[in-house]
Amino acid sequence: MRGIRWFALGVSALALAACGQKTETTNTNLTTDTVVSNDVSTPAAAPGQAFANTAAASDAFEIATSELAANQAQSATIKKFAAQMITAHTDSTAKLKAAASTVSPALVPDPTLTAEQQQTLDSLKALKGADFDKAYASAQVDAHQKALDGLKAYSASGDVPQLKDFATKLVPTVTAHLNMAKSLKP
Repeated sequence: MRGIRWFALGVSALALAACGQKTETTNTNLTTDTVVSNDVSTPAAAPGQAFANTAAASDAFEIATSELAANQAQSATIKKFAAQMITAHTDSTAKLKAAASTVSPALVPDPTLTAEQQQTLDSLKALKGADFDKAYASAQVDAHQKALDGLKAYSASGDVPQLKDFATKLVPTVTAHLNMAKSLKP
């Protein structure tokens, strides 16, 4: 299930950020038989930053896919849902940015889509009508389930009080969105 994989990636990112693991890479050049060892110590994002990035990417994905629905969906129900998602996730992004700006030092959420989100967005771009409606509805269920799982997890054990509060307050809204997405009948 794609939803579980996305959530697992988010949890893995948070776990790696918490561990602050050091990565060592070894490159072997087979033509000269020399080994070059590169000790790469890139700082992992702190859990609060990782959560902010995941939440921002989730909103960006919801907005982008829902904007596609305005042009490519056949179902009036899908189009109505998509319009609601654009409004709700634009609002969520503003609330996330506001919460992140109160942290010292301030966090700046990065809305870059994950590879899976980008792949789903790209696949939706190729569809129209009923095929789009079905794929969009499925993507919305997956995305909202992942978002809900991430919000609940951060709400329970997040490290930044302002972001924990943001997550806690958003759980009922995302739960409602998930239930709406599950009821879509393209």
